[in-house]
Amino acid sequence: MATIAWIGLGHMGGPMSGNLVAAGHEVRGVDPDPACQSAAAARGVRVVDTIAEAVVGADAVFTSLPRGEHVREVLGGEGGVWASAPTTALLLDTSTVDVETSRLCHEASAERGFRFVDSPVSGGIAGATAGTLTFMLGGEEATVAEAAALVEPMAGHVFQVGGPTMGIAAKLANNLMLFGSLLGLAEGSQLAAQLGLDAETFFRVASVSSGDSWPLRTWYPVPGVVATSPANRNFDATFTTVLAEKDLSLALAAGEQAGLHLPAGRIALDQFKRLIDEGYGGKDCSLIVKYASADGRIEGFDPDA
Repeated sequence: MATIAWIGLGHMGGPMSGNLVAAGHEVRGVDPDPACQSAAAARGVRVVDTIAEAVVGADAVFTSLPRGEHVREVLGGEGGVWASAPTTALLLDTSTVDVETSRLCHEASAERGFRFVDSPVSGGIAGATAGTLTFMLGGEEATVAEAAALVEPMAGHVFQVGGPTMGIAAKLANNLMLFGSLLGLAEGSQLAAQLGLDAETFFRVASVSSGDSWPLRTWYPVPGVVATSPANRNFDATFTTVLAEKDLSLALAAGEQAGLHLPAGRIALDQFKRLIDEGYGGKDCSLIVKYASADGRIEGFDPDA
């Protein structure tokens, strides 16, 4: 079993690190939020105060952080991973970041004698808790194979997708497809309702027809149809609008650099920004369904609750 340092014990990192503990690994974790510290400790993670304490003698170091600037700081800052961890440690970043940040992590890690794998995940909080995430691993072939074995306790699927930055490339393209599908779900579910279809009946039809999608099966935006839907809980977040806006912005920036035309992604991004401007950045991104409704009101959402 390995000694693992985990930096970032939030909604994703907390349960992911807990699954490594359950698999028999020793995990030392760091997070500035006391609530995250307590939740991780309850999962068996040994919570420490500094990155340097977490990485001493570690066989692997995972990062699970909100944005690229946080990854750069945790790796390269004073007392950070590059300065404190043994160069024998395998570095894996599960965060969703921009391609340039991922490339920098690969190159700067190699310059310092570290092996690095971009290791983004898909599956959300539910997948992190259940240990059923999809991992997309990018890096040197032998290093990626080592990472694939290490992430197994957290994964339902592990894909070795190619060389450096190919993991994050797969994640950004996947999320672009996700949010395009979410737009279709928002509009289709509202059309079905306005035409008088029973929501559960229509869900059953769409889920075995050409309208099927991951957001339909997971986030159907009407209460009482899908157990995992945020609509059952006033759209409390499984994937916050703020994070959706961040991830989609990264995907569209990559598309712009490639000279692509991505109008559906632009529409989804505009709706996420609108939700944030209205004060709903902490709500689930599937709340964009309210922009497809006739009057902005939707079943399952009370803005005053």
